[in-house]
Amino acid sequence: MSSSNSLMDNLFQRSLEDLIKGFRLQLLGESAYISRALEEIRREIKVTDLSTKSTALHKLTYLAALHGVDMSWAAFHAVEVVSSPRFQHKRIGYQAITQSFNDQTSVMLLITNQVRKDLNSVNEFEASLALECLSRIGTHDLARDLTPEVFTLLGSSKTFVRKKAIGVVLRVFEKYHDAVKVCFKRLVENLESSDPQILSAVVGVFCELATKDPSSCLPLAPEFYKILVDSRNNWVLIKVLKIFAKLASIEPRLGKKVAEPICEHMRRSVAKSLVFECVRTVVSSLSDQEAALKLAVAKIREFLVEDDPNLKYLGLHALSIVAPKHLWAVLENKEVVVKALSDEDPNVKLEALHLLMAMVNEDNVSDISRILMNYALKSDPFFCNEIIYSVLSACSRNAYEIVVDFDWYLSLLGEMARIPHCQRGEEIEHQLVDIGMRVRDARPQLVRVSWALLSDPALLGNLFLHPILSAAAWVSGEYAEFSKNPYETVEALLQPRTDLLPPSIKAIYIQSVFKVLVFCLGSYFSAEEPISSSLAQESSSVNAFAYESILNLVNVIELGLGPLSGTHDVEVQERAKNVLGFIGMIREEISEKVNNEAEACRVTAFMEDVFSDDLGPVSATAQEKVCVPDGLELKETLMDLEEICGEFLKPVESDKISFSVSKLRIRDEQEASSSSSHPHEGGAGAASLLEHRKRHGMYYLTSQKDDPDSNVTLNDYPLANELANEISVDLFKPKRKPSKPRPVVVKLDDGDESRSKGKTNPEAGNEDESLSRAIQTALVVKNKGKEKAQEGEESSRIVNHTSLEMKKKKKKKKKNGERSSKDKSRRESEVAATTEQVIIPDFLL
Repeated sequence: MSSSNSLMDNLFQRSLEDLIKGFRLQLLGESAYISRALEEIRREIKVTDLSTKSTALHKLTYLAALHGVDMSWAAFHAVEVVSSPRFQHKRIGYQAITQSFNDQTSVMLLITNQVRKDLNSVNEFEASLALECLSRIGTHDLARDLTPEVFTLLGSSKTFVRKKAIGVVLRVFEKYHDAVKVCFKRLVENLESSDPQILSAVVGVFCELATKDPSSCLPLAPEFYKILVDSRNNWVLIKVLKIFAKLASIEPRLGKKVAEPICEHMRRSVAKSLVFECVRTVVSSLSDQEAALKLAVAKIREFLVEDDPNLKYLGLHALSIVAPKHLWAVLENKEVVVKALSDEDPNVKLEALHLLMAMVNEDNVSDISRILMNYALKSDPFFCNEIIYSVLSACSRNAYEIVVDFDWYLSLLGEMARIPHCQRGEEIEHQLVDIGMRVRDARPQLVRVSWALLSDPALLGNLFLHPILSAAAWVSGEYAEFSKNPYETVEALLQPRTDLLPPSIKAIYIQSVFKVLVFCLGSYFSAEEPISSSLAQESSSVNAFAYESILNLVNVIELGLGPLSGTHDVEVQERAKNVLGFIGMIREEISEKVNNEAEACRVTAFMEDVFSDDLGPVSATAQEKVCVPDGLELKETLMDLEEICGEFLKPVESDKISFSVSKLRIRDEQEASSSSSHPHEGGAGAASLLEHRKRHGMYYLTSQKDDPDSNVTLNDYPLANELANEISVDLFKPKRKPSKPRPVVVKLDDGDESRSKGKTNPEAGNEDESLSRAIQTALVVKNKGKEKAQEGEESSRIVNHTSLEMKKKKKKKKKNGERSSKDKSRRESEVAATTEQVIIPDFLL
């Protein structure tokens, strides 16, 4: 009865083709169709008939591959299908295993015997399926148990199988390092194969090994050199060139040996891929070979003038590799590089930009930055921001190493903010604040640039520029002593269009107003004889604030912060009320009589002391260096502070400042009365906006156009083809040092560049070192002549050698127990030294 049911299920079962046709008919509700298909598959996959089970598994693999359906639950069913004697079922089962198995699969151990059986099969296609499966899901246990079978297949007479076995060796070596002792010799022997498929596969394996650890493959340089000279397969030659690029970096003598064959390939080959790989090998690892380098630069020139954007990109990439050591190569192709900035392909433009910025130094940074900023004005938004980011990155590298004139650079940052497509507000914000904290001499210019940014109402409507305005506001308050006209600074911070800013930046604006006010009051009270004058005749000196000027400044602040004290945002409301409360405490003293200012002077002196300390740069690793005091429990919850440190929480006697609560109440009543007397806030706001527009009309937009750069035309800036004429060779030549000394830049011991550095994986490094050590040991054994042993006796030789060593150790331990450990360490050092010294001197002479 069960057999008849299986036959009926198989007869009416939908195939993968039916499933795909059903998908094409589903215009809507695709997820519901997948759910119904999964229910059908779960029912079919439980039957005992392997044909029905394999068809269901085939459909499941399709859903998992194209629609992301989880099929880990079908791991056991995949093992059942793999055991089928039919090749069609076996192929479906192995495909399902590669998609559903991982290192934590519970049924992983069930496939070991089946994979071993298929590896030993006379059917080369079954062995191929098993090898492909091992390369995908191979674990430490599978690699250890199946190493003998892989070793046998490395010498198979069937090219199809041996090629797959060579590819699997890399996975086996990574998972089970002891497999190197068994398989490495036979892997090396395949380097002498005349079959191009075998040779391509084995060279690919060694290319990966050389990438992980070049020193492990260095003794095989003669074999690779022979392939480099004799082979005519371009893909094999490309992999060999990659190997020599790694080996030449650790063995300089290889460069002289391989330079001529590489140059010969560059001269005669018509394959662009091979020529480019030769060029990259020369410019990256053989740059000390003058003849080869000149030929490589000539080939780079051919790539640069090609119409194909792919070849042009490769030429620029090769030029960027050779540029740091050989600047003359860039100068020879300067026109082509700059012209590539206007190429239609965005990748070509980016590579040309990166190459140009790599050549920037302290002598030409200002000229190149000016030209690039002009070019950014007429570029598309993406490339415009790439230009801005490249200039910012180059100038800020190593704590502004190439910036000599910070006045110029701060002006450049201000110009960047006014570029229409600028979206690098966060980077500019960081540098404005960072320069203010690091470079003390640059603070006057920084305050001037910040005031210009704050006074430009066109910037308030751009969301990407809000971080820049935040930095400008902070700078204006933190370094208020460098402001030529604090009144204009406060007016810029409280202009009507600041309503467009988010609350977090409004809070910074209010805090900066507070700092400017405190500074002005401190300067006013510290003056010996306050000088009265009108606002129209204000002096630029910050220490000569007149009585009327202080009153007008206070009135402007009250007018601007009055509406903000009733806003819904807590941070803005709190800061606004703090400033208004501070004004309420000092207004009576400074409004009645000039000489009766003792209370206001004390309050101002206290606030000046609060803001007196300069903020400096902080290392990103500073917190890690702070030692936790003994007995301090950071994770302990402190529920009752009074019981723990009650004696330290006594009220502080206020002998310096007496805050008048009554004055605060009077101030609140005045605010309430003023708000009730002006019910139409919109009219006052409009009048204030008109007044601000009259005072700063140059920053406002015209009524005809809303674009802040509407008056800018392309004729005002150089065309892309003219950039090559502006970036002359003289820009890259060293110039005389400027007479003006470079300002002192505060640098941290470490932590400046820690944000850009990624974390390394120590476990991966240990794995690579262990694999490298195993390969080096195998090469030492090979070089001593032990490769003459028969292939079938390789495993027994290792076992006998191990047992002999153990007997020797026991004898030495009886004589002297301590000497055995010393001898062991000495032998290991001798093996390591022997491995390092295997530099094939006869080959390099």
